[in-house]
Amino acid sequence: MRRLALITLLATLAAAAPAGARARWDTRVLALVPSPGFPALAYVHPNGRIYEGTYDNPAGDTVPSRVFEYTGDGALLRSWTVTGQTLSQAHGVQVATSDARGRLVLLDKSPARALLLDPRTGAQATYATFADLPGGQPPMPDYAAWGPDGSLYVTDYQQAVIWRVPPGGGDAKVWLSDPRLDGGMFGTAGIALAADHRTLVVAQASSAGGGEPDPTTGKLYAVPIQPDGTPGTMRMLWESRPTDAPDGFAIAASGRIYVALVGPAAQIAVVGPEGQELERFPQAPLTGDNGSPVPFDSPSSAMFLGTRLIVANQSYERDDPSHQAILDVEAGEAGLAPLIPADAGGAAPARPAPASRKHRRRHHRRQRHRGHHR
Repeated sequence: MRRLALITLLATLAAAAPAGARARWDTRVLALVPSPGFPALAYVHPNGRIYEGTYDNPAGDTVPSRVFEYTGDGALLRSWTVTGQTLSQAHGVQVATSDARGRLVLLDKSPARALLLDPRTGAQATYATFADLPGGQPPMPDYAAWGPDGSLYVTDYQQAVIWRVPPGGGDAKVWLSDPRLDGGMFGTAGIALAADHRTLVVAQASSAGGGEPDPTTGKLYAVPIQPDGTPGTMRMLWESRPTDAPDGFAIAASGRIYVALVGPAAQIAVVGPEGQELERFPQAPLTGDNGSPVPFDSPSSAMFLGTRLIVANQSYERDDPSHQAILDVEAGEAGLAPLIPADAGGAAPARPAPASRKHRRRHHRRQRHRGHHR
């Protein structure tokens, strides 16, 4: 009787499953990312659209970064060119999050700053700046997450710190400095606020700076935000395999963490709430074979859209434009909605982003022309 009841239950569940439901890990190409390419973080906005920035070209170029807007089905709607970048240096932006007014928060490399981009108007404004630290590399803001009080916590890929931008924006201050965040050339990457809204989860690509015994492995750390806003004791949650280079990640409603491994493994690792590694996709490392026409080639981030993981495929080393894509990976479970506090971004107007040199020359010419006709 018990066996018959089990068979009946399974048959009922199978009949109730929606037609055409995707299998876990079914992977599809959502969109190829146009020039200048190198997608790093595909941000899923609360409005259901996907915003993709372009990161820096390792071979170098003088092409301004762009931000592309896609529907959840991968249709390209609009794009914006980032203004005020120092194009003679390595430059690139990540769409890190959005604020309470729906504006996109862009993290720029050159200059090191956070911008607000209003997708309704296209207006760009400086929200935060990041200063050079004594004796260190130039700041490289990488990923960001809102805290419950409207502070913005930002990782730095080159310096062993996590920054805090005060509510409403302004100059970022070092919130946490720790030798374990020193990855040398491969440092601190993804960051997200856990379901308790009191703990930041942070990805570390390597421990090349010597802060942990094995410099080749990546880590996930948990850092509490204490009631007074200061960081609590940082603890390791998970340690990767050598050269995995964990980058961006997404937290599921179940507490499981889906970590994009941008290193040679080219996989997504699934980590349990207590830090145990549960599985990897694809199972075989180094191949990138995900069953879609575009293999994993530097998969650098993951973010939930319903039960789907939206994965930015960067192709950083190979620089293959046919691999620079946004991939759609079915996870079979829903994601944890990122916290966006009601005052995130602040009520005060942000400072206008600096115009490019060419734009400034045009402005001055217009001003002189107006003066001649007054």
